Amino acid sequence: MKVRINAVEYEAEVEPRTLLSDFVRDQGLTGTKVGCEQGVCGACTVQLDGEPVRSCLLLAVQADGCDVRTIEGLAPGPLQRSFHEHHALQCGFCTAGFLMTLDAYLAEHPDPAEQELKEALAGNLCRCTGYAPIIAAVLNR
Repeated sequence: MKVRINAVEYEAEVEPRTLLSDFVRDQGLTGTKVGCEQGVCGACTVQLDGEPVRSCLLLAVQADGCDVRTIEGLAPGPLQRSFHEHHALQCGFCTAGFLMTLDAYLAEHPDPAEQELKEALAGNLCRCTGYAPIIAAVLNR
């Protein structure tokens, strides 16, 4: 299998049952968190060829020949600063998944309304913030 993760080429033999989340973490990229392992929480969200995907639901071999971007590949910017300023990253476990989802969403919808933003983030769970600081961080970036 050959895959580009954050613009770095990786070539490896992987067992057919290896999840993309496990493969990414085995490469030392531990910003991708594994929460529910059922695709419900969004903590493991990465971008596969620019689209946010749940890496716990994909086999690593399905990413063969693809570009994968993890939180480590996301350049610092206004969204991360706003997350910090609005206290939108309390325990931090879900933060990478939110940022990877938002990065892709905001590229296509740079000025979302609050309701649109809530719908876009419906697949990401947070147990700490109550979501209000996350929404505020995005709307006020």
